[in-house]
Amino acid sequence: MPQLMHEHGVQDYYVEFWRLWIKALAHTQPHLLAYLIYMVQRLLYMKSILRPAGAIYLHCDPTASHYIKVMMDGIFGHKNFRNEIVWKRANAHNDPRGYGRVSDILLYYTMSDKYTWNTQYTPYREEYYESHYKKDAEGRYYRTVPLDAPRHGAGSPNLLYEWKGKSPAPSRTWAIKQDKMEEYERDGLLRYTRTGTPTLLQYADNMKGVPLQNIWTDIPPVNPQAKERLGYPTQKPIALLDRIINSSSNKGDVVFDPFCGCGTTIYSAAKNDRQWIGCDIAILAVKLIREVLTEKYRLVEGTHFKVDGVPVSVEQAEELFKADPYQFQHWLVERIGGFPMQRKSADKGIDGRMYFETKDGLKAMVLSVKGGGLKPADVRDLRGVLEREQDASLAGFLCLREPTKAMRSEAASAGQYEYAGVAYDRLQILSVRDILEGKRQFNSPTKLGTKVSTRQASFSI
Repeated sequence: MPQLMHEHGVQDYYVEFWRLWIKALAHTQPHLLAYLIYMVQRLLYMKSILRPAGAIYLHCDPTASHYIKVMMDGIFGHKNFRNEIVWKRANAHNDPRGYGRVSDILLYYTMSDKYTWNTQYTPYREEYYESHYKKDAEGRYYRTVPLDAPRHGAGSPNLLYEWKGKSPAPSRTWAIKQDKMEEYERDGLLRYTRTGTPTLLQYADNMKGVPLQNIWTDIPPVNPQAKERLGYPTQKPIALLDRIINSSSNKGDVVFDPFCGCGTTIYSAAKNDRQWIGCDIAILAVKLIREVLTEKYRLVEGTHFKVDGVPVSVEQAEELFKADPYQFQHWLVERIGGFPMQRKSADKGIDGRMYFETKDGLKAMVLSVKGGGLKPADVRDLRGVLEREQDASLAGFLCLREPTKAMRSEAASAGQYEYAGVAYDRLQILSVRDILEGKRQFNSPTKLGTKVSTRQASFSI
């Protein structure tokens, strides 16, 4: 391997390294390999946009962290590795054949050695106060600490001075300059030993605490009863993101989360006065974040943040369909207030449902989405689904292209559903243009579920 680097340069060395690694994993861990290739592509892009003073944190579990660490060494450089943080995310986990896994890994890299860093602190434990401090008459913990230090060589001239007739011992210097000593004296913080040596009075409630180490046991996961819980399976506690953001950025800096999920990073960045950008491949995630920002955090879309990537025109809908038909389907069902199927394969011809309440109980409108070419047979297929589903009284056909006259005729032949003296077409058709331009909507008894609104797949301040 060193010979290869000498002959062909550093770039070829890494190419060969990746090639051998991929070959080894392809036979033993194909699913892990697919994930690692996916991450390499995205981390390379992250490197291209990371500023010189920036940092990147990657959360992973111990089953993949060692592989990802090697990847990040190759991409960001081993010299820019800063820490491997162990986050205790659970108190206990029963594993009958091994040690309970209660921790995840946070890999922390920077772009260069000129990175932003703000030391964070954790409170002292109560037993530490009891063993290292005393209590004054008011019940405050206090201690006194020496103001001299070991002398190295001749010692600094600024630290060798006489204070109230007292000089440091021959092997020592003062720990602070004279102007600082005078400041402590004015503030009443100096206490003197029986020999006249000054010491500094410190109150525990004025101390920052213990500098944060790389094992974090004080941030629990989001529990089922937590107020911040949004139901997202991989949701991280906001306190975890607060710590990361406050450590590696300053107010006004930009925080970017390329897998923003339920938006924890965004909420933490907004709370800590950072600018922020978040994106996610799932339109459902974008919808959730948008609602939380407006309803919980009272941010105004267009003023405090903007949303991009969700179609607001037929042309944009066509682009979404070409890029990801499943996301197109998901977006269109949600756009009209329905509930999309939560898997990529349709459930026997059903891509989503809308619900309405009758005196006989909850009824459904089954939904079918078509993004490509249209034909009357598509409508006939949906009619067959309507006849088959016992809880369905109506059916809705959603299409990217404009429906033909033959399709509308086929839909009309499905007849009508009557409720409370009002007749509703049993099978109704809406095009994307109908929806986006507000020309028409599905007609049914009182609908239950999500409110109809425009969903728009990345966020930024």
